[in-house]
Amino acid sequence: MTKAGVGAAAVVLLAVLIFFAVSAWSRQPAIAKPSVQPINFPHNTHVQTYKIDCQYCHADARRSEYAGLPSVERCMGCHKIVAADRPEIKKLAEYAGTQTPIPWTRVFKVPEFTYFTHKAHVRASVKCQTCHGPVETMTTVAAVTGPTLTNDMLNLVGFKPAAPPLTMGWCVECHREQNATRHTQAPLDCVTCHH
Repeated sequence: MTKAGVGAAAVVLLAVLIFFAVSAWSRQPAIAKPSVQPINFPHNTHVQTYKIDCQYCHADARRSEYAGLPSVERCMGCHKIVAADRPEIKKLAEYAGTQTPIPWTRVFKVPEFTYFTHKAHVRASVKCQTCHGPVETMTTVAAVTGPTLTNDMLNLVGFKPAAPPLTMGWCVECHREQNATRHTQAPLDCVTCHH
């Protein structure tokens, strides 16, 4: 092979590697970034100070694919009295007064081709923090999830960085670990999450 042929092959190989890195990076299998919410909701105050369990507000988690969000009425059950003079609670009262749901901005989302049910995880006694991180310490809920360009590039050259949370590899590894350590039967079949 001539010098020009080797150079052309190297350019083609580099282009293919860059294409795969960019296409994998752009798919972003899970998104959880801090976002501006209509009402500043400090999870740390509700969980650490008042010891409110996750499922009190996210009651659908034990019976549904979605964790759900509390109704304005549920929030006002406490906030008719508690901190009613604070600006954020006044916003809440405005939503309640007009019987309008709070337009929360979604933080955690798995790709549309993925099926995830909270119910199965709650029934298996998986703590919310396992997937969502230490929400009880957060004033603004967010997590760093999904693939990163750095991880993709390391994978391309043969290094295997730890899978970031909420990726397929991370979930499968968690299922394997639960099966080995807790003797559960967390499914490993593809159709469990992709059907």
